[in-house]
Amino acid sequence: MLRGRGSTSVLGIINFITFLISIPILGGGIWLASRANSTDCIRFLQWPIIIVGLVLMVISLMGFAGACYRQTWLLRLYLFAMFFVVLALLFFIVFAFAVTDRGDGQVVMNRRFFEYQLSDYSGWLRERVNDPQYWATISACLRDGHACAGMRRFARDPNTGMKVPETPDMFYARDLSPIQSGCCKPPSSCAFTYMNETYWTQNPGVPTVVTDPDCSRWSNDQQMLCFQCDSCKAGVLAGIKKSWRKVAILNIVVLIILVIVYVAGCAAFRNAKRIENDEPIGMARMTKTQPSRFQL
Repeated sequence: MLRGRGSTSVLGIINFITFLISIPILGGGIWLASRANSTDCIRFLQWPIIIVGLVLMVISLMGFAGACYRQTWLLRLYLFAMFFVVLALLFFIVFAFAVTDRGDGQVVMNRRFFEYQLSDYSGWLRERVNDPQYWATISACLRDGHACAGMRRFARDPNTGMKVPETPDMFYARDLSPIQSGCCKPPSSCAFTYMNETYWTQNPGVPTVVTDPDCSRWSNDQQMLCFQCDSCKAGVLAGIKKSWRKVAILNIVVLIILVIVYVAGCAAFRNAKRIENDEPIGMARMTKTQPSRFQL
């Protein structure tokens, strides 16, 4: 009886740990969803993570109930479902690293911020943002979220003490986010003249025909800017890459713990079954033979 209670307690602790593990997975999905609504504007990966977190939370409660009430079928279902949760989490990690293995910002001379090129990113992500209908939704999200609202900055004039718009050199020394760099200003290759952070004019000394088609897509209309530029699409993908990598690294740690817990759960369940069947645990069953009474 004591051994049975011990195995039940172990299974209960394991399921409680599983419940705790589901919290960071669910939190990572919610974090991606919050960024999709306000920053990254891409909504398709956060829902699988949220579903995995919720499913893991439900099956951990199911396993906890099975351990407490000694319902073998619940524990079997718990282990069966846990196996697929581990596979789903592993798939997400591999997928996240596979689609974000390419694409980094390009260094530009005399600029602290990076420039982003759509051709640097993997084909699957590039096809997603190149879809006109899908990009219309993303660009509308960027406009509605005022992605470029934080571009304007002022500096204090040392002579008058008044706040004045920052100079070009001050702007070039800023550390812009990928979306700010790709969507809120023209590419540096266009060599436009800086007026303010989101207002640029064509330089008369530069030929009107340039190799970068984004130069013709730029608009000083504050509702347009470079939201139709390839550099903006690349900036969105750069932000997605950072977000997905952070969540994937967290899920690697969670996956390692989850595998350990799953193996421990299988061992505890097997021991509980042996106790239920009154089988010895950890040693072979021995029988003592009686000495023969036959004497010569």
